[in-house]
Amino acid sequence: MNIEDIKKLRETTGAGMMDAKAALEEAGGDFDKAIAVLRKKGLAKAAKKADRTTAVGVIESYVHSSKIGVLVEVNCETDFVARTDDFKAFTKDLAMHVAASNPAYLNPQEIPEDELNAEKDAIKDEVLASGKPAEVVDKIIEGKLGKWYQEVCLSDQPFIKDPDQTIEQLRQALVGKLGENIVIARFVRFEVGGA
Repeated sequence: MNIEDIKKLRETTGAGMMDAKAALEEAGGDFDKAIAVLRKKGLAKAAKKADRTTAVGVIESYVHSSKIGVLVEVNCETDFVARTDDFKAFTKDLAMHVAASNPAYLNPQEIPEDELNAEKDAIKDEVLASGKPAEVVDKIIEGKLGKWYQEVCLSDQPFIKDPDQTIEQLRQALVGKLGENIVIARFVRFEVGGA
Protein backbone atom coordinates (compact mmCIF):
# COMPACT_ATOMS: atom_id res chain seq x y z
CA MET A 1 0.00 0.00 0.00
CA ASN A 2 1.34 3.42 -0.93
CA ILE A 3 0.16 7.03 -1.12
CA GLU A 4 -0.96 6.56 -4.75
CA ASP A 5 -3.31 3.73 -3.71
CA ILE A 6 -4.80 5.93 -0.98
CA LYS A 7 -5.16 8.83 -3.42
CA LYS A 8 -6.86 6.61 -6.01
CA LEU A 9 -9.29 5.24 -3.39
CA ARG A 10 -10.10 8.78 -2.21
CA GLU A 11 -10.80 9.92 -5.79
CA THR A 12 -12.97 6.88 -6.48
CA THR A 13 -15.04 7.00 -3.29
CA GLY A 14 -14.75 10.55 -1.96
CA ALA A 15 -13.61 9.17 1.40
CA GLY A 16 -11.24 11.10 3.63
CA MET A 17 -7.50 10.39 3.71
CA MET A 18 -7.56 8.49 7.03
CA ASP A 19 -10.71 6.53 6.10
CA ALA A 20 -9.16 5.49 2.77
CA LYS A 21 -5.91 4.44 4.47
CA ALA A 22 -7.77 2.45 7.15
CA ALA A 23 -9.96 0.74 4.54
CA LEU A 24 -6.92 -0.28 2.47
CA GLU A 25 -5.22 -1.63 5.60
CA GLU A 26 -8.33 -3.58 6.59
CA ALA A 27 -8.62 -4.99 3.05
CA GLY A 28 -4.95 -6.01 2.96
CA GLY A 29 -4.24 -3.60 0.10
CA ASP A 30 -7.02 -5.01 -2.14
CA PHE A 31 -8.65 -2.00 -3.86
CA ASP A 32 -12.07 -3.60 -4.49
CA LYS A 33 -12.28 -4.92 -0.93
CA ALA A 34 -11.34 -1.48 0.37
CA ILE A 35 -14.29 0.02 -1.56
CA ALA A 36 -16.58 -2.59 0.03
CA VAL A 37 -15.20 -1.72 3.49
CA LEU A 38 -15.92 1.98 2.90
CA ARG A 39 -19.46 1.15 1.69
CA LYS A 40 -20.19 -0.84 4.86
CA LYS A 41 -18.91 1.99 7.03
CA GLY A 42 -21.03 4.44 5.05
CA LEU A 43 -24.12 2.28 5.64
CA ALA A 44 -23.38 2.17 9.37
CA LYS A 45 -22.99 5.96 9.48
CA ALA A 46 -26.24 6.38 7.53
CA ALA A 47 -28.13 4.18 10.00
CA LYS A 48 -26.88 6.27 12.95
CA LYS A 49 -28.03 9.51 11.29
CA ALA A 50 -31.44 8.28 10.09
CA ASP A 51 -33.41 9.90 12.93
CA ARG A 52 -31.89 13.36 12.58
CA THR A 53 -34.12 16.17 11.32
CA THR A 54 -33.77 17.21 7.68
CA ALA A 55 -35.40 20.63 7.34
CA VAL A 56 -33.10 22.09 4.65
CA GLY A 57 -32.47 20.98 1.09
CA VAL A 58 -33.22 21.67 -2.55
CA ILE A 59 -35.75 21.08 -5.25
CA GLU A 60 -33.98 19.95 -8.40
CA SER A 61 -35.49 19.89 -11.88
CA TYR A 62 -34.67 17.98 -15.04
CA VAL A 63 -36.26 18.29 -18.47
CA HIS A 64 -35.56 15.76 -21.19
CA SER A 65 -36.15 16.77 -24.83
CA SER A 66 -39.04 19.03 -23.78
CA LYS A 67 -41.11 15.83 -23.40
CA ILE A 68 -40.36 14.67 -19.83
CA GLY A 69 -40.00 16.92 -16.78
CA VAL A 70 -39.05 15.95 -13.24
CA LEU A 71 -38.94 17.74 -9.89
CA VAL A 72 -37.32 16.08 -6.87
CA GLU A 73 -37.06 17.35 -3.31
CA VAL A 74 -34.01 16.17 -1.38
CA ASN A 75 -33.53 17.31 2.21
CA CYS A 76 -30.52 17.47 4.52
CA GLU A 77 -29.67 18.97 7.90
CA THR A 78 -27.79 22.16 6.95
CA ASP A 79 -27.44 24.73 4.17
CA PHE A 80 -23.73 23.96 4.12
CA VAL A 81 -24.34 20.40 2.91
CA ALA A 82 -27.13 21.49 0.54
CA ARG A 83 -24.58 23.71 -1.25
CA THR A 84 -21.87 21.05 -1.64
CA ASP A 85 -21.01 19.74 -5.09
CA ASP A 86 -21.67 16.15 -3.96
CA PHE A 87 -25.19 16.98 -2.78
CA LYS A 88 -25.97 18.94 -5.95
CA ALA A 89 -24.62 16.12 -8.14
CA PHE A 90 -26.80 13.61 -6.25
CA THR A 91 -29.96 15.67 -6.75
CA LYS A 92 -29.23 16.16 -10.47
CA ASP A 93 -28.54 12.44 -10.94
CA LEU A 94 -31.69 11.61 -9.01
CA ALA A 95 -33.87 13.86 -11.18
CA MET A 96 -32.36 12.35 -14.33
CA HIS A 97 -32.90 8.84 -12.94
CA VAL A 98 -36.59 9.55 -12.26
CA ALA A 99 -37.00 10.83 -15.82
CA ALA A 100 -35.44 7.66 -17.23
CA SER A 101 -36.91 5.00 -14.93
CA ASN A 102 -40.38 6.41 -14.16
CA PRO A 103 -40.89 5.02 -10.63
CA ALA A 104 -44.41 5.10 -9.26
CA TYR A 105 -43.48 5.30 -5.56
CA LEU A 106 -40.64 6.57 -3.40
CA ASN A 107 -40.27 3.28 -1.47
CA PRO A 108 -42.23 0.07 -0.74
CA GLN A 109 -43.87 1.65 2.33
CA GLU A 110 -45.69 4.12 0.03
CA ILE A 111 -47.41 1.42 -2.03
CA PRO A 112 -51.15 1.33 -1.17
CA GLU A 113 -52.05 -1.87 0.68
CA ASP A 114 -54.69 -2.92 -1.86
CA GLU A 115 -52.22 -2.58 -4.76
CA LEU A 116 -49.55 -4.49 -2.84
CA ASN A 117 -51.99 -7.28 -1.96
CA ALA A 118 -53.18 -7.50 -5.58
CA GLU A 119 -49.58 -7.84 -6.79
CA LYS A 120 -48.82 -10.50 -4.15
CA ASP A 121 -51.95 -12.45 -5.16
CA ALA A 122 -51.05 -12.25 -8.86
CA ILE A 123 -47.50 -13.45 -8.16
CA LYS A 124 -48.78 -16.26 -5.91
CA ASP A 125 -51.26 -17.44 -8.57
CA GLU A 126 -48.48 -17.39 -11.19
CA VAL A 127 -46.08 -19.36 -8.99
CA LEU A 128 -48.69 -21.94 -7.93
CA ALA A 129 -49.77 -22.42 -11.55
CA SER A 130 -46.16 -23.18 -12.51
CA GLY A 131 -46.24 -26.32 -10.35
CA LYS A 132 -43.26 -25.40 -8.18
CA PRO A 133 -42.82 -27.38 -4.94
CA ALA A 134 -44.64 -25.85 -1.96
CA GLU A 135 -41.43 -25.41 0.07
CA VAL A 136 -39.99 -22.94 -2.48
CA VAL A 137 -43.19 -21.01 -3.28
CA ASP A 138 -42.72 -18.40 -0.53
CA LYS A 139 -39.09 -17.73 -1.56
CA ILE A 140 -40.10 -17.36 -5.20
CA ILE A 141 -42.92 -14.98 -4.26
CA GLU A 142 -40.50 -12.93 -2.13
CA GLY A 143 -37.98 -12.77 -5.00
CA LYS A 144 -40.60 -11.72 -7.56
CA LEU A 145 -41.95 -9.10 -5.16
CA GLY A 146 -38.42 -7.71 -4.79
CA LYS A 147 -38.12 -7.46 -8.58
CA TRP A 148 -41.47 -5.64 -8.71
CA TYR A 149 -40.22 -3.18 -6.07
CA GLN A 150 -37.23 -2.49 -8.35
CA GLU A 151 -39.66 -1.56 -11.11
CA VAL A 152 -42.03 0.67 -9.14
CA CYS A 153 -40.05 2.04 -6.13
CA LEU A 154 -37.38 4.71 -6.58
CA SER A 155 -35.40 3.58 -3.51
CA ASP A 156 -35.09 -0.01 -4.79
CA GLN A 157 -34.24 0.80 -8.42
CA PRO A 158 -30.72 0.17 -9.73
CA PHE A 159 -29.11 3.57 -10.40
CA ILE A 160 -29.02 4.22 -14.16
CA LYS A 161 -25.37 5.35 -14.07
CA ASP A 162 -24.23 2.42 -11.88
CA PRO A 163 -26.68 -0.54 -11.88
CA ASP A 164 -24.62 -2.27 -9.17
CA GLN A 165 -26.02 0.27 -6.67
CA THR A 166 -29.62 1.01 -5.81
CA ILE A 167 -30.80 4.57 -5.26
CA GLU A 168 -31.04 3.80 -1.54
CA GLN A 169 -27.42 2.57 -1.45
CA LEU A 170 -26.35 5.72 -3.29
CA ARG A 171 -28.21 7.87 -0.73
CA GLN A 172 -26.65 5.98 2.18
CA ALA A 173 -23.17 6.38 0.72
CA LEU A 174 -23.77 10.12 0.44
CA VAL A 175 -24.91 10.25 4.09
CA GLY A 176 -21.67 8.51 5.08
CA LYS A 177 -19.59 10.86 2.96
CA LEU A 178 -21.23 14.17 3.95
CA GLY A 179 -21.93 13.27 7.58
CA GLU A 180 -25.56 14.37 7.60
CA ASN A 181 -28.89 12.67 7.25
CA ILE A 182 -30.16 13.03 3.68
CA VAL A 183 -33.75 12.21 2.73
CA ILE A 184 -35.40 11.95 -0.65
CA ALA A 185 -38.64 13.66 0.32
CA ARG A 186 -40.71 13.42 -2.87
CA PHE A 187 -40.69 13.56 -6.62
CA VAL A 188 -43.05 14.24 -9.50
CA ARG A 189 -42.62 13.28 -13.14
CA PHE A 190 -44.50 14.80 -16.07
CA GLU A 191 -44.60 13.39 -19.58
CA VAL A 192 -46.18 15.06 -22.60
CA GLY A 193 -49.33 13.15 -23.48
CA GLY A 194 -49.31 11.33 -20.12
CA ALA A 195 -52.29 11.30 -17.81
